[in-house]
Amino acid sequence: MITAKAWKDKRYAVYGLARSGLATVRALVASGAQVTAWDDKGEARAQAEGAALLDLNSADFSQFDSFVVSPGVPLNTHPLAQRAREAGVEIIGDIELFARARPNLPPHKVVGITGTNGKSTTTALVHHILKAAGMPATMGGNIGLPILAQDPLPEGGVYVLELSSYQIDLTQSLDCDVAVLLNITPDHLDRYESFDAYAASKARLFTMQSPDQTALVDWSLFERGLVAPAAGFNSLTLPSGYDQAGWPALQGPHNEQNAAAAIETAAWLGLGEEEIAAGLRSYPGLPHRMERVREMNGTLFVNDSKATNAEAAAPALAAYPRIRWIVGGQAKTKELGDTASHFDHVVRAYTIGEAGPLFATLLRERGVDVIESETLENAVKCSARDSLPGETVLLSPACASFDQFRDFEARGEAFKALVGAL
Repeated sequence: MITAKAWKDKRYAVYGLARSGLATVRALVASGAQVTAWDDKGEARAQAEGAALLDLNSADFSQFDSFVVSPGVPLNTHPLAQRAREAGVEIIGDIELFARARPNLPPHKVVGITGTNGKSTTTALVHHILKAAGMPATMGGNIGLPILAQDPLPEGGVYVLELSSYQIDLTQSLDCDVAVLLNITPDHLDRYESFDAYAASKARLFTMQSPDQTALVDWSLFERGLVAPAAGFNSLTLPSGYDQAGWPALQGPHNEQNAAAAIETAAWLGLGEEEIAAGLRSYPGLPHRMERVREMNGTLFVNDSKATNAEAAAPALAAYPRIRWIVGGQAKTKELGDTASHFDHVVRAYTIGEAGPLFATLLRERGVDVIESETLENAVKCSARDSLPGETVLLSPACASFDQFRDFEARGEAFKALVGAL
């Protein structure tokens, strides 16, 4: 784990003991900090070894130096956040603790990646390119193992961090060697007073940088007035000499931007064009995100179970020219949103789950051929039977999974098992 002299003898209150919260407690305790922890779930509290357990709802916050919270805690409405502010206690997260631990780590660099969409893929892609080139690297933040639970990298290593706006809100001093802002679209507006406030949260990643560090930004954000241009900002554009057709796991217009961000980041970190190109070719993709499962009789089967709303499903529909689309589940809205722009790619839709009848009606109204399959098993069997060489059977449900599955991961694993059994 990562420890730091800066934490020794400091008094921390930690609220929320899921993965990152427990990693925080363990790292602080190992560093000699005084830790008080709480979670409303007894089974979570039982794992907080070395910490004093105290219901923070009745605690005197003036006894603490810092209040460390999970990114899931809404700072705008949670009563504990208000009590900490009234007591003059700083509210931080594990990323800020990592930032304060950096002077104790071997010399290294940090890449911070944020944006409404694409940040997981871009983070994993940068990490993969660096590792494939032999550079010590790890990824954390909003992806993978909590950063404080990871072992420090050797000298010359790179920490690649996916950062949500919530994590940035809890961070004060993360000076990224390369900071990336992919895009900003309306999201999480229950946590912010306006869209502009949400955009400003993302842009804070740049304000924490030293003047000589690198910032990579989608140029359209300047044109929309969401980010103020500054010296040292670089646009996210795909450099000449790179061919997206050769990157099997990075198809679709949205992945062109993700790849551009990864290429520019890797180049700033000193990698050559051949090393970067090799990493792009070998990148396997993330599970449940446009994941290539199998090719059979000329038909490609793709698991995009992570697409739990229409905006998330649209990029996959844009990526393939002839699609057998498995869609449905527990609907978040009664609209098909951005997916409608790509209905010309859909040869036939196979609706499943609770939203199946609704989506079947909406699709037929737009001229899409539909089979109401009801279950994922029926949809896989029927789409596989119907498919022709050159087509793609795509699970991109545009819905939550909770009507028929535990979560989107369980749905994706079920799809892969059904495809494997064909």
